[in-house]
Amino acid sequence: MLSNDMRHVTEADRAHVWHHLLQHKSLETSDPRIIVRGKGMRVWDQHGKEFLDAVSGGVWTVNVGYGRESIANAVRDQLIELPYFAQSAGSIPGAIFAERLLEKMPGLSRVYYANSGSEANEKVFKMVRQISARLHGGKKSKILFRERDYHGATIATLAACGQPERALQYGPFTDGFVEVPHCLEYRKQWDVEDYGQRAADAIEEVILREGPDTVGLLCLEPVTAGGGVITPPKGYWERVQEICRKYDILLHIDEVVCGMGRTGEWFGYQNYGIKPDFVTMAKGVASGYAAISCTVTTEAVFEQFKDASDRLSYFRDISTFGGCTAGPAAAIENMRIIEDEGLLANTKAMGARITDNLRGLMEKHRVIGDVRGAGLFAGAELVTDRTSKEPIPEALGQKVVAEAAARGVLIGITNRSLTGFNNTLCFSPALISTPDDIDQITEAVDSALTSVFG
Repeated sequence: MLSNDMRHVTEADRAHVWHHLLQHKSLETSDPRIIVRGKGMRVWDQHGKEFLDAVSGGVWTVNVGYGRESIANAVRDQLIELPYFAQSAGSIPGAIFAERLLEKMPGLSRVYYANSGSEANEKVFKMVRQISARLHGGKKSKILFRERDYHGATIATLAACGQPERALQYGPFTDGFVEVPHCLEYRKQWDVEDYGQRAADAIEEVILREGPDTVGLLCLEPVTAGGGVITPPKGYWERVQEICRKYDILLHIDEVVCGMGRTGEWFGYQNYGIKPDFVTMAKGVASGYAAISCTVTTEAVFEQFKDASDRLSYFRDISTFGGCTAGPAAAIENMRIIEDEGLLANTKAMGARITDNLRGLMEKHRVIGDVRGAGLFAGAELVTDRTSKEPIPEALGQKVVAEAAARGVLIGITNRSLTGFNNTLCFSPALISTPDDIDQITEAVDSALTSVFG
């Protein structure tokens, strides 16, 4: 039985739970926050305080909101029927969700299940390395990643981390990962008119420096998430696709954050006409109601692992909990909700509203230097001066987040990721957001900025 004595729960948490992304020294003088209930867009803590959740569970996950009984019931029914069997065999929800997912992803044909975004991305890296070993004599094994992008918390995915502070103290890392420049036009590296093309050309320059015959994969987020909510500049993706084809480099789109409706399309890459070889996803796939991630590939990639003459040719990988049936069962119902409730259209409409509201706040608060985003995924970069674009200190950004929480709204900010640039407020409310929800979020931000900066 779970304890309803919240003082006991709080002390048990303080004494025994090791939290994610938290300096526990702070809990010596303050209580941990414990979220005890959620409904729709709102959650309640152990003190009964209500918050509007503008970050979908803290890490961009609960896309269809809290309290969805139909998802819980789908998971319950499936667990009674069959909770688990190793993914070396199939399952009914695994087969059905793969079919329905791929209907939304023309040109892709295979789904590999695991249980986290980090794991999904590492599967791609392993696939590319195996293709290199079997078909290219060990060449074309290098993996390119982009400055400011993030792909996971394992040692291998941290080797592909474009956020230096996330990787600090965890090396040495796996060899063969090479960084390419970011594409944030607000902090552009080249003073040119066609910045999108120039930023993509910088990727080609890295390829030529490394040697095209050594590069097997380019791994990018469609919209950079934790690196500052960076939307790609005009012409960028078209040129990136052209470069990959030119040098026979596989293109991996990391949709762990953007996937399943966050940008107003099923997947972020679908905003830009990209034809990827790999797509990975996790957070919004089941809206946090069960653990699931997917590594999706083309049939051409899949076929490279079918060779009966070589006993080691198949993808020799396993994810234990990739065989848990709760994930695809939840994902099927999550997808139905998004379709039946028209949440992609709502995401576009409410995304336009939050962006407009934040741009309106720029007229009042000169600390807002830039607003950017796609769908219900928005960022507001805070600066001490708009001319110099000097970032505000990280501590002041944290104060803004705290002031918004004091006003009953949970927002995010880049933190402990980019040295000197942890200054972008992040907003990713659930796809069910209403105009009133969006206005409450931006009103809290308005008040918080006034409190911190005047």
